Amino acid sequence: MDKKKIYLSPPHMSGREQDYINEAFDTNWIAPLGPNVDAFENELAAYAGVNGAAAVASGTAAIHLALRLLGVKPGDRIFCSSLTFVASANPILYEGAVPVFIDSEPDSWNMSPAALGRALAEADREGSLPKAVIVVNLYGQSARMDEIIAACDRYDIPVIEDAAESLGSTYKGKASGSFGKFGIYSFNGNKIITTSGGGMLVSNDEEALRKTRFLATQARDPAPHYQHSELGYNYRMSNLLAGVGRAQLQVLEDRVNARRAIFDCYCEQLSDLPGIQFMPELADTRSNRWLTVMTINPAEAGCSVSDLLRTLTEENIEARPVWKPLHTQPLFEHTRYYPHHEQESFSESAFRHGICLPSGSGLTEEDQDRVLQCVKEVIAANRLVGHSYNSSPQ
Repeated sequence: MDKKKIYLSPPHMSGREQDYINEAFDTNWIAPLGPNVDAFENELAAYAGVNGAAAVASGTAAIHLALRLLGVKPGDRIFCSSLTFVASANPILYEGAVPVFIDSEPDSWNMSPAALGRALAEADREGSLPKAVIVVNLYGQSARMDEIIAACDRYDIPVIEDAAESLGSTYKGKASGSFGKFGIYSFNGNKIITTSGGGMLVSNDEEALRKTRFLATQARDPAPHYQHSELGYNYRMSNLLAGVGRAQLQVLEDRVNARRAIFDCYCEQLSDLPGIQFMPELADTRSNRWLTVMTINPAEAGCSVSDLLRTLTEENIEARPVWKPLHTQPLFEHTRYYPHHEQESFSESAFRHGICLPSGSGLTEEDQDRVLQCVKEVIAANRLVGHSYNSSPQ
């Protein structure tokens, strides 16, 4: 008999979503925009402690719109975290701009202030300062926002905070996503709350948000006929999906608590194993622990990420390597990259040795026990036979 599939981070419905969907059907608000969109924007902005929000089709769309609002043009340089999903950087290419990738640092796994400082100083000397810096809050953990904002303010560079994975996290008591000129969230199906697909752009600049909504609805001019004076996009969220988001937002704190408890259980059960370490949490921050991430030192554990992934897959358990750094992706083969230290690329090490374990807020104790047992058995078996490990994720 096949074993039940355990997913990495599946959607977790609250039960209230159908109420908002039914209301949308009953009032015939099916097309994009509508009362749920307006309410979702207001409720999310209030949660994040910002002046406003614009609901859009995806987190990627939100980043793209942020770049447009900052006037990014072909040839402009944009600094971006390297240890992240490709969606953080793809919008740079949409505008014909040039990405420059910045390494992460060990304490947060996020953008290294040291590497960013070197990159900004060199760009200043070259007369090629970036038009913006995109900083990512990886797996729910906030970056060192004080240091990053200070470094960017020194050169008057706006920050786009990619909080796609960190809704519900805090940095020094303030909501993740609320620090930059613009913040973005994702509501993809695997995120801590979901609208099936969707995103949000947040800001304290209300005029910029008005322009966001204009650009996201095909940049239609205020005329009785269809008139367009600039390039726009079909990026707005539907009233149906916004209703799902409203219900999900109501249980966000429960979802954060559940994922943190799952992370704590993994730590308690696995931290004493040789060669195992978990992604840290900065002081004065609270991570939503969107995904539980650990590293494996193969010399100590006797097995590698690839060994563990292979066995988990055989057991019908979904797990993933840490994001492959963008500066190592074929798409960005010729881009400039600034490591954490001159001789140390933290993001490359995290990719080689990091693994994401099933972390969905609906994960049962029984399913987590299955994952734990599998990890323990792989490490025990490989240490017993002195296994020759493969240290590179496939």
